[in-house]
Amino acid sequence: MLVPRERVSGERRVAATPETVRRLRGRGVQLKIETGAGTEAGYGDGEYAEAGADLVSGDALPWDGVDGVLCLHPPAQEALQRLRPGSLLIGMLSPYGAQTLVETLCQGNIQSIALELLPRISRAQSMDVLSSQANIAGYKAVLLAAAALDRYVPMLMTAAGTIQPARVLVLGAGVAGLQAVATARRLGGVVYVSDVRPAVKEQVESLGGRFIDPPEIAERPAEVGGYARQASEEFLAAQRRQLAEQLALADIAICTAQVPGRTAPRLISEDMLDGMRPGAVVVDLAVAQGGNCACTVPGRTVERRGVQLIGADALPASVPNHASALYARNIAALVEHLVAEEGWKLDPADPILEGCLLTQAGACLRADVVQPAAPAATTPIAQPNPTTNR
Repeated sequence: MLVPRERVSGERRVAATPETVRRLRGRGVQLKIETGAGTEAGYGDGEYAEAGADLVSGDALPWDGVDGVLCLHPPAQEALQRLRPGSLLIGMLSPYGAQTLVETLCQGNIQSIALELLPRISRAQSMDVLSSQANIAGYKAVLLAAAALDRYVPMLMTAAGTIQPARVLVLGAGVAGLQAVATARRLGGVVYVSDVRPAVKEQVESLGGRFIDPPEIAERPAEVGGYARQASEEFLAAQRRQLAEQLALADIAICTAQVPGRTAPRLISEDMLDGMRPGAVVVDLAVAQGGNCACTVPGRTVERRGVQLIGADALPASVPNHASALYARNIAALVEHLVAEEGWKLDPADPILEGCLLTQAGACLRADVVQPAAPAATTPIAQPNPTTNR
C-alpha cells in the first residue's frame, strides 16, 4: 500500500507512522512511504525505513503498482486515474457532494472507504478517525481561546487580591465538546455546557462541567444514530434566548456543533455577539462547514466590537505528531479488519463497511451522500460521546 505526502495546504499529518508500519507488516501488509511524508509530523524517513517501509520519491510514486492508498485527503485526480482497477483508497474523502471524486473512482473501478461515514458501533471504535481528531480539536480550541483571552483562566489569589476564574461556555457535548470541557477545567475555568440532549448531563458533570438544562418545551429533539434530530421552532426560539443569556456572561465560547452532509447550524447570531463583553473569545470549530457563529472566517481571527472570533478550521493538523499517531492507528485497525489471504475482504454487508464503503465494482454505494450539500440545519448535532459505546 502507498502512503503519499499530503498536498493540501496547511496539512501536516500523515496516514502512517513507523509504529503502524511495523504493525501492518506483521499482518503481511507492506507500506510504501513517499519521502518526506511524515517530516512535518515528526516522523523521519530513517524511522520509516527502520520500521520496514519502502521509501519512494515523489516523482516516482507507483500509483499503478500498489493494491491501495492510505491518505488523509483524496489525492489529485490525475493520481487517482493511474490507480489500477480493484485497488483500495482509504481516507477522509469528504464524500458529501463529492460527485467529481466519485465519478473518477467509479470510472477507474477503484474501491474506496470514506472514513467520515464509518458507523458509530462498538466494533468500529478503534477505527473512528472523527473521534480521535475531534478530541485534539477540542483540546486545542481551549488553548487558542486562553491565549487570546484578555484575562487569566484560573482563579488566582495574589497579594493584590483575588482574580476570579474565566467562565467558559461549550456548545455541544460530543467528542470535541467534552474534551474542551476537560481541558478548560484543567486550566481552572468554570465551564458551562449547552446541548439539546439531557442524556449527556452525566458525562458533562463527570468532567467538572455544569450542564445547562435545555428549555422546558413539550417537544424536545431526540437522538438518532448518535446525532440529535432537528427540533421545533418553538424549542429553537427558547434555546436562542437561553444561549444569549449565557453568552452575555461568558469569557470564552467554544462552538462544536457539526452536521454530516449539511452546513453547520448557526447557533450564535450577530445580536448574540453584541451582548458579549469586549475581550471575550469565540472559537468556532465548525467554521469550514459554514460556522456555528456569525462572522467567523476559516483560518482567521476576526475582531468584532472587541470580541475575538477564531475560525478554527484545521486544529488537528496543528498538533501533527499525536494527530498522525491516532489517525494512523485508526487506519491500521481498519486495514487489519479488511486484509485477507486472498486480498481485500470488502463485504458491503459487513456492519463496519455498511455505511462507509463508498465505491465498489464501478458503482457508488452511497448515492444518498454524494449529493449537493443540504440546507443549513437549525439545531446542534452532537458528536458521539467518547466515554460510552455510543
